[in-house]
Amino acid sequence: MMTDTYRMAGRVVRINSLFEKVHDYCREYRCGDAEPDITVTVTQEDIDFERSRSTIGRSTDPYLEELAVYRKIAAEMLRFDTFLFHGSCVAVDGEAYLFTAPSGTGKSTHTRLWRQLLGERAVMVNDDKPLITVTDSGVIIHGTPYNGKHRLGSDISVPLKAVCLLGRSDTNSISPITPAEAYPTLVQQAYRPADGLSVAKTLALLDKLTETVKLYRLGCNMDISAAQTAYEGMK
Repeated sequence: MMTDTYRMAGRVVRINSLFEKVHDYCREYRCGDAEPDITVTVTQEDIDFERSRSTIGRSTDPYLEELAVYRKIAAEMLRFDTFLFHGSCVAVDGEAYLFTAPSGTGKSTHTRLWRQLLGERAVMVNDDKPLITVTDSGVIIHGTPYNGKHRLGSDISVPLKAVCLLGRSDTNSISPITPAEAYPTLVQQAYRPADGLSVAKTLALLDKLTETVKLYRLGCNMDISAAQTAYEGMK
């Protein structure tokens, strides 16, 4: 068993793994020997479970262990009003904008256009699976090691200003939407552990998020003008 400790979403996470690969994957978040808030231990049964769900043929055990670790971390993070979400998040001038849509829609392409448009003002928080903490004073989104195939992200935590549901369109347009309009997509893109209490906790956090954060729908092409439309519409 291999052990090391990391800081994610403001919490200290101790990972006990069978393989070294997950520790290499998370190395930029290593925090020494701090007392853990969360401890996750992976077994071969956890890896086999990930294999049963994987859509990638011949996935290796070390790769599947990475997935098993993050699944366990996400389940434990709910104790701290924090949940895992599928989206691409960019921060501009200290405020974060989160784009979500089904895989393949163009989230990563769109946040790349924001970085092209805004230069150093735009910083990637996480390009795939950020963690989101919901508090009474606002919503915070966190970078994590699990930041997509291009490894785009930063070890930062930023106030979340807006969530935008992204869709392809020949013309660019953005408009505010209601929590009811956003909710089905938000539920689909949030990670929901299998047990009922965890699902209920996740849904309650989503409810609170929609009451706090501005919500938008963006129709966009893949031109830099789409980033201009989105930024001007939400800033």
